[in-house]
Amino acid sequence: MKLLHKDIEKDNAGQVTLMPDEAEDMWHTYNLLQVGDSLRASTIRKVQTESATGSVGSSRVRTTLTLCVETIDFDSHACQLRVKGTNLEENQYVKMGAYHTIELELNRKFTLAKKCWDSVVLDRIEQACDATQKADVAAVVMQEGLANLVLVTPAMTLLRAKVEVTIPRKRRGSCTQHEKALERFYEAVMQAILRHINFDVVKCMLVASPGFVKDQFITYLYKEAVRQDNKVLLENRPKFMLVHSSSGHKYSLKEILSDPTVTSRLSDTKAASEVRALEDFYKMLQHEPDRAFYGLAHVEKAADALAVDTLLISDKLFRHQDVPTRSRYVRLVDNVKDNGGNVRIFSSLHVSGEQLTQLSGVAAILRFPIADLSEPEDDSSSDDD
Repeated sequence: MKLLHKDIEKDNAGQVTLMPDEAEDMWHTYNLLQVGDSLRASTIRKVQTESATGSVGSSRVRTTLTLCVETIDFDSHACQLRVKGTNLEENQYVKMGAYHTIELELNRKFTLAKKCWDSVVLDRIEQACDATQKADVAAVVMQEGLANLVLVTPAMTLLRAKVEVTIPRKRRGSCTQHEKALERFYEAVMQAILRHINFDVVKCMLVASPGFVKDQFITYLYKEAVRQDNKVLLENRPKFMLVHSSSGHKYSLKEILSDPTVTSRLSDTKAASEVRALEDFYKMLQHEPDRAFYGLAHVEKAADALAVDTLLISDKLFRHQDVPTRSRYVRLVDNVKDNGGNVRIFSSLHVSGEQLTQLSGVAAILRFPIADLSEPEDDSSSDDD
């Protein structure tokens, strides 16, 4: 998705112009749209024409319409999005107030106006437009003296850093210069990883090389992580995966990603992390039920007590057409973020998202136990799309 224009006032009213450039962007757009929004886009309209002789014919014309959104229909299999509403601006083909259905198209821009852009919707735009947000996979492809650090998104490969260090050959009776240069090289690669890789987003870090370069680098990396007490590297150690490549050049990435052990590890990495988060919640519910809450009213009380460590919430809830109910979910997300908690918004198109919906779409793992809240669960946590 490309953000072409953004104009949002201090009262959070305003409009954005976006261009979807891959099928997944239709899913993001579906999550941005709400009844009552204004959508301006290019569309096809069937119009009737009358000739001089009185005969009536029809033709299809392309025109740009602005609709007040009434119904939103998303086909998850075909990734198609249709928006029906009434025309807000009269033009030569369509009268004011007439109904029309726009089917949004790839690589055609649209403008979406809202009376209130909340934090969840703005985060969704940032996520859809930032290629690095989609980069579940990172890789460092290396050989002695050369390393390419890349982010792998669903649509492209982004080169984030290139490290080149001259490594002198081993001399008979002395390897000091060779080993010092290698250490400088490994240090530069480590710093590039720390600078460019966001481990909150990246779920798998591939380290590939011919021979034993990758093994020697990983040994150096972990030794330095322990020495420096680098929590980022130590906590994310399970994400590192060693793979063979024929060289340290970027083109070797293709052979790495087609390696069967890699493809099985990377299968839908975002979805896999959601499954793990839900498993953590169920384990907590089983072993420490006072630290696992679900249902909107209970989770809100835990958030008010600053107890929420991780909030699990389905994106389905933000498509609720009742504005006060939707605002309640947004307030909950903002509350948890403001108090240092993690927020995981689950896709309702994944199995884990469907499971979360069975828990009324919202659950939380707590920092500390809270005695069971016996008040009845609020009705508004049940959701109709």
